Amino acid sequence: MTMETQTIAKTAACAKCAYWNKQSDSEGECRRNAPQSVVFAVDEDTKFETRFPVTAANDWCGEFKA
Repeated sequence: MTMETQTIAKTAACAKCAYWNKQSDSEGECRRNAPQSVVFAVDEDTKFETRFPVTAANDWCGEFKA
């Protein structure tokens, strides 16, 4: 990782993004896009839920918004 990439990662981290919903000091939900469907079976019924992706506070992506 170059010095420039490290600087971008520190300044554009999820914890400082307008789309991030903090859950704890170290992680939160990325709300940049709609929640994703999660399907799983419980006994003989199937349950559907939607969830936002969970990211670490120091993660980052190319869609950061201050």
